[in-house]
Amino acid sequence: MRLYLLARNPTDSVTDGFLPAARRLGLDVTVLTDQPGAHRRRAPEPETLGCDVRDFRAVIGRISAHHRPDAVFTNSDHLQTQAALAADYFGLPAKSWRAAHATKDKAEMRRRLAAAGADPVRAAELPAGADPAALDVPYPCVVKPREGVASEDVVLAADPAELVRRCEEIRARRPGEALVVEEFLAGELYTLETLGDGRVRHLLGGFHTDLSPPPYFVEERMSYVPAHPGPVAAQVLGQLDALGVGFGACHTEFTVSAGRARLVEVNYRAIGDQCDLLLTRLLGIPLFAHILRTHLGEPLPADLGARTDGRARLSYPCARTAGTLTAAPGPADRVVDGVELAYRPLRAVGERHELHRTNRDFLGVARGIGTDQRQVDRVVADFLAAQRWEIAP
Repeated sequence: MRLYLLARNPTDSVTDGFLPAARRLGLDVTVLTDQPGAHRRRAPEPETLGCDVRDFRAVIGRISAHHRPDAVFTNSDHLQTQAALAADYFGLPAKSWRAAHATKDKAEMRRRLAAAGADPVRAAELPAGADPAALDVPYPCVVKPREGVASEDVVLAADPAELVRRCEEIRARRPGEALVVEEFLAGELYTLETLGDGRVRHLLGGFHTDLSPPPYFVEERMSYVPAHPGPVAAQVLGQLDALGVGFGACHTEFTVSAGRARLVEVNYRAIGDQCDLLLTRLLGIPLFAHILRTHLGEPLPADLGARTDGRARLSYPCARTAGTLTAAPGPADRVVDGVELAYRPLRAVGERHELHRTNRDFLGVARGIGTDQRQVDRVVADFLAAQRWEIAP
């Protein structure tokens, strides 16, 4: 059976998660990507073909001229709609392309939720060149690219003058792109991780996220939440239903204030930044294989057999300035007081980077898994406190 995997830049999720899972399932994998050299260097084993994966017509043509597909899949934020359209063209199991588009396009997501009466958020779309000062939005507000990812160019504005300034800064980096300006959603930030096959939907828990100080929204720490309160989970799932989300993996971010859950964004893919790798170990399930099986048309089991006693934390040491990384710890794996600790560098010594105020500023990731949250937190914090990262201007 042949799996076509669409990708842009290489990620840990693909290289360390989905490709090994595909090998264990005995699949023949063809990677379609607009960055074939980078993928071949990172994972030389699978067949890798160059393709303008941002264009669904190019994807369909590349597949049609190659081997018959049994599944078309992507874990990229940028490519969900293209993968869904290509899979549907070949009559294969797929996410709804409408749902994929509605979750990727943040303005469309707000419109769809408002039309369904599913906790509408005051928001306005700002086309390229439009004047943000003319918008009727509450302050503080958040401005973000309409089709952005993660926290890239997402920033808080306290008043109209700051909104104009922030929009000018983003447009200088992203000329021609539309923006979204919306009300700031107060409360604690959480995620919900789901896995469905169109018939059943499993809740895999989620994370409580600690962010950098405003006006930016960089995720610095994440603690595992085995299960959200029933009313909170029901609100989030109701909003996902309104968007048509339910097939494959989905990573949903939301705030909770006074028991009210409000969607921040929906990423119709598995969670990244090594959280998916942690979930596989924490829950004791073949998560990546389950996700691929849904795209092969196989039903999910009624019970995944996931562990429920696990607790975990991820912490991301971040660069605070631009410059060259001159000193940093290497990879580490150890068990401390019953906690499985793993550290992986995300930036090589000698690399120079600008300051992005996104997850591209991560220097590494420390993962801790155990059964007692306070002990897990302590072991991860103690490890990071003993390390040293140096950045030269």
